[in-house]
Amino acid sequence: MLKNPSRVRNRERKNIVSGRAHVVSTFNNTRITITDPHGNTIAWSSPKVVGFSGSRKNSPFAAQVATDDCSTKAKNHGMSSLEVKVSGLGAGRDSALRALRAIGFTIVSICDVTMIAHNGCRPRKRRRI
Repeated sequence: MLKNPSRVRNRERKNIVSGRAHVVSTFNNTRITITDPHGNTIAWSSPKVVGFSGSRKNSPFAAQVATDDCSTKAKNHGMSSLEVKVSGLGAGRDSALRALRAIGFTIVSICDVTMIAHNGCRPRKRRRI
């Protein structure tokens, strides 16, 4: 017997004043997640979600558009101030920070949490051109 299709529930507005923005910027993509202070996800976005694909995903403009999309979702929940945690070395990390500032968030702190290997795993082979 087939189940009835589940109804899409409307997301209620959460009145969260402060939160954290996690910006993960790799060489191929940029992901933005905005959470509350406990780590529960409020909004997230990436360049693929807003329509970029292939090599256009790693551009600074794609990161800016994805950050605008994510931050408007968070603004709808009443968020006004953010702690920003940036990880990675990709092209979109600076433009994501500029977009968060331009949308009107009060940025309390910016922290770089990029992992640095202390002679751990063997790195990938060098590119020969």
